[in-house]
Amino acid sequence: MIACLVIPSFELRAALHDRPRLRLAPAALAPAPGSEPRLGPVTAAAEVAGVKPGMRLGEALATCPSLVLVERDPAAAEQAWEGVLRRLEQGGFAVEPAGLGCLYLETRGVERLYGGVEPALKRALAAVGPAWDPRAGVAQRRFAALAAANVARPGQILIVSSERTRDFLAPLPLTLLPLEPERQEELAELGLRSLGELAGLPGAAVADRLGPDGRRAWSLARAEGEGGVAPRQPPSALLETLEFPEAVANELTLRRALGALLERLLARPERADGEPRKLALSARLVGGGSWRRTVTLREATADRSRLRAALGSKLAELPGPAKALRLELVELTSPGGRQLELVRPEGEDTRKRLREGLRQVRASAGTGAVCTVVEVAPWSRLPEQRAILVPRDG
Repeated sequence: MIACLVIPSFELRAALHDRPRLRLAPAALAPAPGSEPRLGPVTAAAEVAGVKPGMRLGEALATCPSLVLVERDPAAAEQAWEGVLRRLEQGGFAVEPAGLGCLYLETRGVERLYGGVEPALKRALAAVGPAWDPRAGVAQRRFAALAAANVARPGQILIVSSERTRDFLAPLPLTLLPLEPERQEELAELGLRSLGELAGLPGAAVADRLGPDGRRAWSLARAEGEGGVAPRQPPSALLETLEFPEAVANELTLRRALGALLERLLARPERADGEPRKLALSARLVGGGSWRRTVTLREATADRSRLRAALGSKLAELPGPAKALRLELVELTSPGGRQLELVRPEGEDTRKRLREGLRQVRASAGTGAVCTVVEVAPWSRLPEQRAILVPRDG
């Protein structure tokens, strides 16, 4: 059997962790900076007031003037979610995360340990904690388990047998399907409202109208296909944090702070000879909330210049001044052999000579002698405020 564990509105719950009073008030997760002004998850009080997730900001404030907008805190959400996953893994569960607030469990390995599927999932819900209001669904298919978890009440375990999977899925809404909003709207325009109505259509007609995604959705509605659970490899807990005495918005200062964090992280004895494959850079912002970006390298490396180049470009995306900067090593790989080049790329000799020249200039004139122009405020009317000079790394 496959179990799915769901925590609805996880990002909003994580952002309200330090403000429990707002959980009972009309509140909603604010739109992400630079994105379309649509709300994220909302509290139960906001839903009672007529506010729905995905509603436009202006419409939501007109519907409920007392609505409180909660700043997004992706760093806190990732940290809280990692805590949930680790507690489950400590209880003997092999987990496959499918996004914040949703994960899959393979029950076969823990049924004998805890005396059955239901006692095992009760243990899993207890490990997550009642404060998150988790709910679980169990079925032979992944999608059926996901649907059962979304239908279940907080703290409930809903088990769907293989014989009644099709009947269970038939009346459920199409919003459970992993489809883009445009596809969902297209299905609604066709008059389809439930999984049973979609499953009753000919598969060839669905594939012709909606393409491969529609055919896959049709198969899910019919409880067909799908694979098992692919448990994750628990990541290594290596991170470094730098607190600033005052809020910092200058990119040069942030780059230097990033360099210091990188040096400290690579010098950790726990890393041994492992090479970073995936890193996460996050910041705690002055106005509340946080910012987080994940960088996955094409090739694992411990080369400081390459890591600075990959992470440094992300600092330009900071939406505001930072009070603290944090660097986390998410995925670590063992060192291995590298494929040598048969033919040197064109221009490699020239670039090598330029790097040597830059090194000699910095050695004679100082580290700030060679700089690169970095655009920071192209909208500014003052030319001297549109860009800053940043010391060139190489």
